[in-house]
Amino acid sequence: MLKYSEFRKKLNIQPLSDNDNNQAYLTHYLQNIDSEAASYFEEEATEYFRKFDIRFRQGKQEKFNFNWDIPFPTQDKYRFKFIDLFAGIGGIRIAYQDLGGKCVYSSEYDKFAKLTYEANFGEVPFGDITKIDEKSIPDHDILLAGFPCQPFSIAGVSKKNALGRKHGFLDETQGTLFFDIVRIIDHKRPRAFMLENVKNLVSHDNGNTFRVIQKAIKVLGYSFNFRVLDSKHFVPQHRERTIMVGFRKDLYGEDVQFAFPEMPEPSRSFREILQPDPLPKYTLTSHLWSYLQNYAEKHKAKGNGFGFGLTNLDGISRTLSARYYKDGAEILIPQKGKPPRRLTPKECASLQGFPEKFLIPVSDNQAYRQFGNSVTVPLIQFVGNSIVNKLLSIYEPDESEIASGRQRMSKSVH
Repeated sequence: MLKYSEFRKKLNIQPLSDNDNNQAYLTHYLQNIDSEAASYFEEEATEYFRKFDIRFRQGKQEKFNFNWDIPFPTQDKYRFKFIDLFAGIGGIRIAYQDLGGKCVYSSEYDKFAKLTYEANFGEVPFGDITKIDEKSIPDHDILLAGFPCQPFSIAGVSKKNALGRKHGFLDETQGTLFFDIVRIIDHKRPRAFMLENVKNLVSHDNGNTFRVIQKAIKVLGYSFNFRVLDSKHFVPQHRERTIMVGFRKDLYGEDVQFAFPEMPEPSRSFREILQPDPLPKYTLTSHLWSYLQNYAEKHKAKGNGFGFGLTNLDGISRTLSARYYKDGAEILIPQKGKPPRRLTPKECASLQGFPEKFLIPVSDNQAYRQFGNSVTVPLIQFVGNSIVNKLLSIYEPDESEIASGRQRMSKSVH
């Protein structure tokens, strides 16, 4: 049986160069060839095949199938369908696949994140969501989106204030991306949604930003529940994020009853995620270590809280951020007789709850950015379990849908 890794090489699948979404169409078609969603990608995928002089035959009994030799293949049998917007490196997808879901569409702007996503899921996400026609997205049960943090984060607001730039929904480059979520929900009418953003979203602009979000969702006919949750209940990291959940009122009633699950008691210690023998390159230079100490002293004298974070190995760390690649200051690991060290990318993955088999095909700097921007997988899955239970309380796929998830369409590539 042909392996996906061999197939991708034959068809020159390289996410870094997929500026026109051709590889996104192809890989989405392959992932969805067993379902009606394939029709959304078939025309462009067939054209891609022709470029490589591969004949595409229809109406035959042979199955188009190969071994998905990737860490997180889509399961043949699924309970619901979802789309993964602002997908990053796929933390939300891992959680919802584990809950029995099938991803029928993904979108991510950053090309290096797309590289990591494809390495783990065998799918190249579509690019710039502002250029995606909502009519080109397959039907789905749950819309999932961790929309960009920068306009609403404390650091982002401070930086843009200092530069005299607009921020939040006034930020013309990112702030309105929420409304791309709105237009997709409005057109596709999924049964439910889950959105993830930074803690500061709730208080941004004296609460006006959050009120706009709630109003937009409610106007579409959905319920709106939210909770600020901390990753420390699942991993040894203090990381608060706003999780928003909603269901269609015409399906689940005007007074939708949904309750966030109670968080388990924190039980993880930071030392659990550390690797035994990290490479010397992760130890800070004496020069950088001196600079960070002097910088912290200077701000302490001014009454500011800026400074490095020397982590208690028996406790939990500060929040891992996308700026970690710069100096690693927020999470430093003490070492005897020498300067502290940064986390390795693999330790960053563990700190965010990614499975051991997750592949990191990018440079350390890109990996730091990616894990700093990612979700904490077990937190998302814990909340997602309650969402899926509510979703399926009035909806279970019938036998024909389940069967379609096991069967391949009668098409073959030669």
